Amino acid sequence: MTDKKRAVFISVIALFCCFVMAVVDGFWKPGYWIKAAIKICIFLILPVISSFFDKGLELKQVFKFEKKGFKTAILLCVPLYLLILGAYLLLKDVFDFSAITGALTGDVGVNRENFIIVALYISFVNSLLEEFFFRGFVFLSLKKFWDIKAAYILSAALFAAYHIAIMSGWFSVWLFLLAMVGLFVGGIIFNFLNSKSNNIYTSWLVHMFANFAINTIGCMLFGII
Repeated sequence: MTDKKRAVFISVIALFCCFVMAVVDGFWKPGYWIKAAIKICIFLILPVISSFFDKGLELKQVFKFEKKGFKTAILLCVPLYLLILGAYLLLKDVFDFSAITGALTGDVGVNRENFIIVALYISFVNSLLEEFFFRGFVFLSLKKFWDIKAAYILSAALFAAYHIAIMSGWFSVWLFLLAMVGLFVGGIIFNFLNSKSNNIYTSWLVHMFANFAINTIGCMLFGII
């Protein structure tokens, strides 16, 4: 398979996976753990199966640990946590965030009683799953076979677009657009971290701390803390 065909192959699979998850999140809206199982099949198992059809993908490489770039990732973690939490504290009296808990409870059955378990899964497992798919399967694979700028943009754009169905109805229009821009920029930063290390551990670490901040906000919204 030529590099061009590999790039097209990866792009088509990535678009298909995001489309399936958009249908699941936006229309079907099953319980959270059913959705999590489907996401594992779509974001992990399907790319792994795809790699059997093209040995050139070498997905095992994204789990090969390298120290390069790890120090930068560590230095970003706490400032990012404080930035997200601080932004919420500054904006909570300006924008209405109460719709988030209602949407989570109504759409996927996440409530005050099970939020901590879900939050732990999101922080450690779901973040790894998303990093494997968006940064490992999409970005790190595409940059070997395609223009690196295009790999940056497609991976970050899919990462932001994937969250549209999830976050629909959570915010006002302007706050929603701001969140999408933030996710796109975040995707670019994650890609940059991984471009140095050639694995997904650096972005996974930063992604975890972003989720720690979001889950802290979730605990506040559910009245847990």
